[in-house]
Amino acid sequence: MIQFVATPIGNLKDITLRALEALREADVIFCEDTRHTLKLLSAYEIKKPLQSCHKFNERGAAEKILELSREGKKVCVVSDAGMPVVSDPGNEVCKILREAGEPYTVLPGANAALSALVLSAFSAERFTFLGFLPDKKREREKVLSEYRTARETLLFHSAPQDVDRDICDMYAVFGERKACAVREITKIHESAETFLLSEGLKGEKRGEYVLVVEGAAGEENPLSALSVRDHVLHYMREGHDKKEALKLAARDRGVSKSSLYAETIDL
Repeated sequence: MIQFVATPIGNLKDITLRALEALREADVIFCEDTRHTLKLLSAYEIKKPLQSCHKFNERGAAEKILELSREGKKVCVVSDAGMPVVSDPGNEVCKILREAGEPYTVLPGANAALSALVLSAFSAERFTFLGFLPDKKREREKVLSEYRTARETLLFHSAPQDVDRDICDMYAVFGERKACAVREITKIHESAETFLLSEGLKGEKRGEYVLVVEGAAGEENPLSALSVRDHVLHYMREGHDKKEALKLAARDRGVSKSSLYAETIDL
């Protein structure tokens, strides 16, 4: 039996009875950082063999998990905080287990992004979770551009050393938006600070952040209702060359130029 177990995101009391039962019954626990997981287990007087499963050894760990499960062992998979797989190791393990036909289940629990959405008081009717932005600036801008015109609330994870960088890039792509920086969720110094992207987030950056950003406002650009071909042709008829027309149409649609190229190759 293989169980992916959600763990607390800060307050150690935020663990389910079912999760504790699974951890106590496990023959082995695969974790992102053995030292971190040991603190959780020690708090509940649980002693179990621990093995690493992180982004650098995930495929090898997955093969061990599969082998142990087929031997009849009870295996738990956890990350340092929250749900494994979501912005954490585990996705490769799931894929390998699925391909091998080995069953597994999930024990739900604490979630930083959803908690931050509630604390922000932004619209929760529709939202998109985007996790951590890429390290390379060009890739970050590409991801953000794809959601420039999205109406739903956007949720991002951000490490303290990256918060200012991420907010700066969001402003460059999104323009002025209201945002909320949520940190230390479930801990003593939990906070949710609302700010404008143009102003940035003031003060020293400490702890892991969830950045909640309002969706695009106003009416959709009417040109976006056209086909891609007609949208690009509109700008070419205004006197722009094809390269510039593609750039303008991509800006209107909030997508990359390359995603429009195939439909306009004969223009």
